[in-house]
Amino acid sequence: MADRPTPRAGTQLSPRAREIVAAARALLEESGPAALTMRTLADHLGIKAPSLYKHFPDKHGVEVELIAQMLDELAEALEAAEARDPGSLQALAEAYRTYALAHPHLYRLATERPLPRPSLPPGLEDRAALPLLRACGGDLDLARATWAFAHGMVILEIHGRFPGDADLEAAWKRGLQALHRPG
Repeated sequence: MADRPTPRAGTQLSPRAREIVAAARALLEESGPAALTMRTLADHLGIKAPSLYKHFPDKHGVEVELIAQMLDELAEALEAAEARDPGSLQALAEAYRTYALAHPHLYRLATERPLPRPSLPPGLEDRAALPLLRACGGDLDLARATWAFAHGMVILEIHGRFPGDADLEAAWKRGLQALHRPG
């Protein structure tokens, strides 16, 4: 089992592998990253755990597929925001926050550990970053700083770290303004 290569995310998966990933996503969204084990996934599918290894070498292979889904869906959300309001950091931030808060467990799985870049489809990470890079006028450092701000705000909100009376919309607006002051 260990010598079987991890399928590259986004490659043509068998119907059964797609079913496994869909079940993993449902389990993840329902119960969080800690609940996603091969045994729990097999139980969720009503099969024995060794059957999963015919399609994925390990849990990491399933997680890579989920991370690729998250990046693809986030790219779509950001591209849609960019199409509605070209160059608007506020629109991108709102789309980013909305997506992350709608899928907090998937977001955490994809962002709270190193990104499995070698296993992801080529260009997927760049696609997800391009709307922000364009809104930052091609300034890669500014785009990274803006992403770090957005990620920090979202992950703190997901983990319930802001007081109940915090005005998060105002904090987002102020943070984006601070990072993107004119000249």
